[in-house]
Amino acid sequence: MEPVSTYKCPAVMQCIKNWLPVLCILFAGSCKKYLDVVPDNVATIDNAFKLKQEATKYLATCYSYLPASGDMQTNPALCAGDEFWMVAPFALSESPWKIAMGYQTATTIYMPGWSNMFSAFRDCNIFLDNINKVVDMTDAEKDRWGHEVKFLKAYYHWCLLRMYGPIPVTDVNLPISATSDEAQRPRQTVDSAINYIAGLLDEAAAGLPATISDRTTQLGHITKPIALAIKAKVLVTAASPLFNGNGDYAGFKNYDGTAFFNAAYDAGKWERAAAACKEAITACESAGMHLYKFDKLGLSLSDAMVTQMSIRNSVTEAWNAEIIWNNTKGSAGTTDRTYTLQRFAMPRLDPTKITNEMCLGSLAPTLKIAELFYTENGVPINEDKNWDYSNRYKLRTGKAAENEFITNGYETAVLNFNREPRFYANLAFDGAVWYMQNGTFNVQAKNGQLQSRKGNWDYNATGYFAKKLVNWKYVIKDAQELTIEDYAWPEMRLSDLYLLYAEALNEVNGPGTEAFEYINKVRLRAGLKTVQESWTNYSLQPAKYQSKDGLRQIIQQERLIELALEGSRFWDLRRWKKSFEELNKPVMGWDVDQEAAAYYYRPRLRYQQTFKTRDYFWPLDYWDLLGNKRLVQNYGW
Repeated sequence: MEPVSTYKCPAVMQCIKNWLPVLCILFAGSCKKYLDVVPDNVATIDNAFKLKQEATKYLATCYSYLPASGDMQTNPALCAGDEFWMVAPFALSESPWKIAMGYQTATTIYMPGWSNMFSAFRDCNIFLDNINKVVDMTDAEKDRWGHEVKFLKAYYHWCLLRMYGPIPVTDVNLPISATSDEAQRPRQTVDSAINYIAGLLDEAAAGLPATISDRTTQLGHITKPIALAIKAKVLVTAASPLFNGNGDYAGFKNYDGTAFFNAAYDAGKWERAAAACKEAITACESAGMHLYKFDKLGLSLSDAMVTQMSIRNSVTEAWNAEIIWNNTKGSAGTTDRTYTLQRFAMPRLDPTKITNEMCLGSLAPTLKIAELFYTENGVPINEDKNWDYSNRYKLRTGKAAENEFITNGYETAVLNFNREPRFYANLAFDGAVWYMQNGTFNVQAKNGQLQSRKGNWDYNATGYFAKKLVNWKYVIKDAQELTIEDYAWPEMRLSDLYLLYAEALNEVNGPGTEAFEYINKVRLRAGLKTVQESWTNYSLQPAKYQSKDGLRQIIQQERLIELALEGSRFWDLRRWKKSFEELNKPVMGWDVDQEAAAYYYRPRLRYQQTFKTRDYFWPLDYWDLLGNKRLVQNYGW
């Protein structure tokens, strides 16, 4: 679904900028060739909704505001946290890394989303107000499109709330007769905004199909499972510490004295979240969704390699049965959904194509992420009583029995041995084995080797590569050519929903049969034993899973592992109020400029991050505050 090309009307824009800056946000001021019309231009709106062909274009415009989540330059969840580190991303916008380095201020705001979302609200409202005017559409078509746009409207409010906290809800467009005072809408409390979003998602879900019947033309359209799954995520976030009993924001109030955050913890929010998760799971499974398992397709692969490929392809095989929502939005002005992301994730893997410089491998997971994954026994590396945690930075040589994971006879860090399947599916490293459709490759990344640094720009800064994000059909060709299967971004997978449900159940009732059932579904696909078996038999804290606090820690780490490199960590750390803890730690990697293994495998400081309480939300722009006197700046800014 492609948005219609647009142009800006300078006269209108200048007038609004000079006299009423807030109106640019609240009910727009640009003139578009076809769609973005000023509210009093009734004839133009009527023309846009006269026939189905034209209404289709307006529907496309409503979808066009979806974030390009697979774009590492515009999705802050990928590179503005602590999951990846890059050095001098020469060919990219540096905005995400500016946030990661703590450079954002109230006057220098990176990757803002405020104004764009208000334009989205306005177009969605216009669509909902006018879709019934179309003469050559059936009532069923109008109804379905209307429910799709209700979802989009709710989702755009959610995107804004997740970034900024309390927001002005824009349920209807203001009439052109509205005064400047009426246009200046205040921010609503967090609870009020979340209730609005959840209610709108319920309305949307009621009129959406369970599945896409015409996969040729309608893939990417919103379905009932998508709406219910996003509602579940919204309500789990609402029940989490950032929004539920957050004393740090107790003094953050509107001008009338109303507190934006409820400082009192409400256990009922977790009950509501658990019910929403269960409803979403039922809808997804009824629609035929299940955790993905790689089909060998006649290939002779071991069970261990099938597990690896199941983990990798659950993300990169578009429209597989695990994906609840594939976001088809590409980078601005392009159809590039993950093409660039894959280029930056993939190193120069093929030794027969050493002159091809298109693969950069510079999207580098940090040492923290490498240490996050479990041992092969399914428990954290610092808890496994059989794993040599204290010597994890020492050297060890790969053996023939390990040659599906580590090159036989190759020396690498102890940290890279005897890890769970998701470690090898997510990450590659010096000495790793990388299976692709066109062959099996060995990664050698020390100074002077094929995958090592070749220049001052866009090189791998940590010694780890993001294998999980690269489609297994990626082919490095002669000259500067590549074959890349560009997949739609998996906005939400079933494993994500299962773990949200397990988390909510634990918060409601503590450890219980159903909570273990859903976390263990995810672990089973990852080739691990159950939580109960793994902790009882291998952990230094064998009873950890038996308490609410202990199981909470387990579920949180399970989420961080299962959804690693997919942007979930950025938002999860925030909602758990753990960003302050994690994003004040040093960013570490191996000493990648060294030639000898003894020197290469020394942890090296890449950056010392700093994170303040204010950084949980973006600041509002000065012009927004100037134009709307009822807007209160975010806490700490």
